[in-house]
Amino acid sequence: MARILDLDPATYVRHRIHGGARVGEAAPERIWAETNCYTDVVIELLHGMGFEPMAALPFTLTIDLDVDQWTFFKFPHADVERLYALGIHELAPWRGLATHVQEQVAAGRPVLVELDSCFLPDTVGTAYRTAHVKSTVAVNAIDLDADGVHGTMEYFHNQGYHALAGEDFVDVYQTTGLVHPRMLPPYIEFVKPVPRQSALRGPTLVDGSLALLRHHLARVPVANPFVAFDARFQADLPALLASDIAVFHAYSFATLRQYGACFELADTYLGWLRESGVDVPERASSAFGAISSATKQLQFQLARAMVRRRGLDVTALRTMAGLWDDAMGDLVARFG
Repeated sequence: MARILDLDPATYVRHRIHGGARVGEAAPERIWAETNCYTDVVIELLHGMGFEPMAALPFTLTIDLDVDQWTFFKFPHADVERLYALGIHELAPWRGLATHVQEQVAAGRPVLVELDSCFLPDTVGTAYRTAHVKSTVAVNAIDLDADGVHGTMEYFHNQGYHALAGEDFVDVYQTTGLVHPRMLPPYIEFVKPVPRQSALRGPTLVDGSLALLRHHLARVPVANPFVAFDARFQADLPALLASDIAVFHAYSFATLRQYGACFELADTYLGWLRESGVDVPERASSAFGAISSATKQLQFQLARAMVRRRGLDVTALRTMAGLWDDAMGDLVARFG
């Protein structure tokens, strides 16, 4: 088997962002158990490699309303390279996907690849063998049999580290042939060390993270995104109330869950800075936490309103707008 990190899915302790805890410690409570597939998998990959992913979270401050949805937030590759000396590069497939993945992993390079959750057993109860949903995983170990069809794989996905084999391997890699000839290859990346550069550790990691914080504070939206989203949400609401629950899930993922989970990560980041000895404005941290919590409640209220075909009070968005102004103002005043 080609393997990079010596990990076991049965004993793997996930990062505390995803509720992981050491023996004797209580698991931290989270408002949003998951964020999005790419961010979650990079959190666990960095954690599995022995790095602290919270240092790279300043980018969470920059999300905005992008016309009809909130930013699908992802770790910027430049930030990962700066803090952890890891480069993330696109892989161009020209042969079987499983063969590409095995060779990259054998070279010590984790592979980030979009796969179909229908064949990922860790999604049992949601998508496994019921729904075709693309999702990014990070492959750490893979063993492709000599027949080029069967094999086993261990991978980071969502909140943890998992394994699959048998028909799941055949189906997820389409090793017996494509479902149809027009089926497009997935988006694939591999991770490799940056030459002549070392990962930051200890105080230098904190300093590097603060430099990223100042960089991203200069990139926050000029206009308060909650003001725009308040208007957009009210414009979308009549059509939402006439739609079914499948539309709720799609709309909520693109809007409420994106910024709700993202601002919880922003709160987490400021907490990590405080743990590292940095003076952080308390109002900023509590504001992001309040936005995240209120958004979770708004999501529940929207689901109920759509089921009952009743109106929805969205005044909470105006409160979020004030909290966003307070938090960003305090952070810019403190870190500049």
